Amino acid sequence: MWIYLIQGVGYGLAAASQPGPLQTYLVTQAVTRGWRRTLPAVFAPLLSDGPIIALCLLALSQIPPWVEKILYTAGGLFVLYLAWGTFKLWQNFETQTPLSPSVGGQNIFKAALTNILNPNPYFFWMLVTGPILIKAWRADPLNGVGFLAGFYLTLIGSLAAITLVFGLASRLGGKFNRLLLGASALALLCFGLYQLWQGVVSG
Repeated sequence: MWIYLIQGVGYGLAAASQPGPLQTYLVTQAVTRGWRRTLPAVFAPLLSDGPIIALCLLALSQIPPWVEKILYTAGGLFVLYLAWGTFKLWQNFETQTPLSPSVGGQNIFKAALTNILNPNPYFFWMLVTGPILIKAWRADPLNGVGFLAGFYLTLIGSLAAITLVFGLASRLGGKFNRLLLGASALALLCFGLYQLWQGVVSG
């Protein structure tokens, strides 16, 4: 079991450290609303990954081109929507304005939607972690549980660390906040355009 637990930890760290829409969303929320309000959103993968894993394990052998196109196109459009909202926040940013109130539940569901519309988790579970999970489970269900536990404990812990770091960094001042917010908007724009491009060229 320990070997699969260690693998889960390694892949969880890799998944959290890869720049993507979910990470950018967490950074944006931490900068604009504070790390305390954003922290519940780090649990979004626990809501979104269940159907992702089930789908990927069922279709592990191959994925039809039209499904790939739909995932990239839908994900790209939603990320562009987030980019537009972040840009509007940057455009209207007031350095002396207090943080906007936000309910943690709203953050976690929006983050979960960001994750489930992002094609990267699908391909990650299809090509990397999915085969490991199947092999571990077939050998012993405890191995599969160990792999999943290592993966999600590390993933959520790393996302929480990212949120905390950028939330505390936001105290450096309004100008720094606005700079981080603009960088997040630009990153989301790039991710959205890239995913739309992938939807056009895939298959």
